[in-house]
Amino acid sequence: MQEVIRVAVDAMGGDNAPGEIVKGAIEAVNTRRDIQVVLVGQQEVIAEELKKYTYEKDQIEIKNATEVIETAEHPVNAIRKKKDSSIVVGMNMVKQKEADAFVSAGSSGAVLVGGQVIVGRIRGIERPPLAPLIPTETGVSLLIDCGANVDARSSHLVQFARMGSIYMENVVGIKNPRVAIVNIGAEEEKGNALVKETYPLLKECKDINFVGSIEAREIPHGGADVIVCEAFVGNVILKLYEGLSSTLIGVVKQGMLSSLKSKIGAALALPALKKTLKSFDASQYGGAPLLGLNGLVVKTHGSSKAKEVKNSIIQCVTFKEQDINNKIKKNIVISETEE
Repeated sequence: MQEVIRVAVDAMGGDNAPGEIVKGAIEAVNTRRDIQVVLVGQQEVIAEELKKYTYEKDQIEIKNATEVIETAEHPVNAIRKKKDSSIVVGMNMVKQKEADAFVSAGSSGAVLVGGQVIVGRIRGIERPPLAPLIPTETGVSLLIDCGANVDARSSHLVQFARMGSIYMENVVGIKNPRVAIVNIGAEEEKGNALVKETYPLLKECKDINFVGSIEAREIPHGGADVIVCEAFVGNVILKLYEGLSSTLIGVVKQGMLSSLKSKIGAALALPALKKTLKSFDASQYGGAPLLGLNGLVVKTHGSSKAKEVKNSIIQCVTFKEQDINNKIKKNIVISETEE
């Protein structure tokens, strides 16, 4: 009998909640029978949204949570005080094994704090990183960390590299993934203090395929499968990626509709162009898992539409099937001081 993956979804988090969140959940369960979604949030509001759709009733349920953590709230205070918020209730479902995963487009800070405080870190993991898949010329790369640890140390980055390798090999299916650290040049002696300290440590890791430094311009070309950096750099890369991608799409469309000739050319080129643009649409890869926790927590963009919510839910199935958390536990060395 097929195992059903139970995913708790924060129905109240994000710019487009609850409408797009509920719609994404419906699309996920209508795509796969092995998913059960628990929509966490204000029951009456969610129930009203659900009336718009047709779906298998046994695949969707509501978990009432009366409070909402707003983006502007202080994350630690919000997690501590709003015990009946959709984020806290959803996280507790993962902690208590009532759900296999939690997906949220809500407050990034609250999700990060809740992940560590409520779900908890795997023993030996110093800092859990956010790790989204980003499109490249050759497929996808994992950007780790993209927003969780702006004050990371070299030991954190080494763990990021190990966790990223495990994720790419088991979830994406890339054997012996190439690991690179973001730098301002290819030479080993270049970089800031953190990069210079981390580089030799990564070289010594026999359990990863470290290929050296990678400059930002090589990332879209697929220069490495796992892109290691601290969160400040990673977030800048991710936001530039997203902004440049949407800008280019807009400029290309505008150019193609600028004259009768270009419109005729656009009609001929449209099928190939759509295929190319789709391959660089980051929303098709879902959200960013917070790796290194005792359960799966996935953070999607605050502006997520139904498509990204749907894909974030579906990616939880692969994560669960491949037993990523246990593989991280087995592969990350726990020092004697942490035992």
